[in-house]
Amino acid sequence: MDETRQQPQGATANATANATATVTADADLDETRRRYWGRPEDVLDRALDVLNTPRPGLLPRLSDVLGTLVPHVALAQVSHVCSYSPTAAHGPSALTDAVSGLELAQLGELAAEETAAGRPWQGEALLVGRLRPVLVVAATPGSGAGALLVLVLADARPVPPEALTLLQGLWAVLVAHFDHRATDATPDQSAKSRAAATARARAIAELTGAHSAALTAILAPLRSAGLDDAAARRAATDLAVTALLDLRRTADLDRSLSEEPADAAFARLTEELRPLLRHTRVRLDVAPAAETGRSVPAEVAHTAREAVRAAVLVMLEQEELTRVHVSWRFAGDALRAVVRDDGPGLLPADALAVHRTADRITALGGHCAVEAVPGWGSTVTVDLPLSLPEPAAAADPLEGLHPREREVLQELARGRRNRDIAEALHISESTVKFHVANILGKLGVSTRGEAAALAHRAGLPANLAPLHVAS
Repeated sequence: MDETRQQPQGATANATANATATVTADADLDETRRRYWGRPEDVLDRALDVLNTPRPGLLPRLSDVLGTLVPHVALAQVSHVCSYSPTAAHGPSALTDAVSGLELAQLGELAAEETAAGRPWQGEALLVGRLRPVLVVAATPGSGAGALLVLVLADARPVPPEALTLLQGLWAVLVAHFDHRATDATPDQSAKSRAAATARARAIAELTGAHSAALTAILAPLRSAGLDDAAARRAATDLAVTALLDLRRTADLDRSLSEEPADAAFARLTEELRPLLRHTRVRLDVAPAAETGRSVPAEVAHTAREAVRAAVLVMLEQEELTRVHVSWRFAGDALRAVVRDDGPGLLPADALAVHRTADRITALGGHCAVEAVPGWGSTVTVDLPLSLPEPAAAADPLEGLHPREREVLQELARGRRNRDIAEALHISESTVKFHVANILGKLGVSTRGEAAALAHRAGLPANLAPLHVAS
């Protein structure tokens, strides 16, 4: 009788202890939130802390800052405004290394109804093989593409509404910052981003092709009427079809992250141009590309918009201007943006030098031209290639050297004098001088040190075949 009474009392004591610990933890978290986020200046400090962090450490720093607001074990982002690294994650490697961009995109679809209304979504979702408590936040800068932030929460307790509001606002500020960095990127950043997006798309295309071929081969025997276990065949077929669809969705996701529909990109440009002409007498005429179904690389879209904006701003500085016409069209494997005005026709040839716009165009392999006809107006034409050329194989800088000259260069790269080289190769010192003079001329250098440095960069002396001794 005493024993039966003792068990409920022990369970009650444990439940009471757990409840007390939970209340204490909640109180500590509330105090932490008040300390770090209680005043407007505290919120601004947290935002500036993240904004001032260089790109490589931005996500870890964001995780540290958000830890005082929303406790979590990991976070990840999917950004449509950065084609260089659209997906990234921070946290335990067992989780962050296994999470895929497709899983994050599916979380975005799951939370779409809430995030579209500007509210974070909290719940449980399948992530890296099991259900986890997650919080999904989305933000869209202006009329452009947006970005998704996914936090894997430390526990399933609801996050207070005031914390969700702060999180939503901070993420909106960060996404707007990302968008400005992508739009106003330096020429070298644009080139690196375009090259990275191209390499990633090529790798995913190769993987998708290989997996599709394998799964298609599996489907053939599974669909065979000669198999007896129809139920197993149907189940396996469904799994394989699902895998094929996921592969297709992965390719579509990557394309949506690294490319932008041409009509959406031009519509965004139009919305950005209208405020520039709102308080002027200049009329804006626009003509989007006829191929509405085509897409353009994100960096090409950013640069094309920047070039058009720069051209329009320069044109507006002219007198007697009443009309500006902006058009996009596809010319072969390039996007051509044309801006025409009906001004005095005195636009300078370096009109796009403002804000290094011309440098950004060149960095992407494009070119621009300004044609000004006095009394008739000016035309700015920008051509941007839609794909990067394949990198040329690096030429061997020592290709023009004869075998004996390469042997002399190897000894020279070891720091040996002419006399030592002559003894090692069993030739006269005057012959060594003759070879050294030829080597300097063929390599286009003026000193032995420059020749030695070039040899080291080419892999000498380590990569040279064993020397042979002349008879």
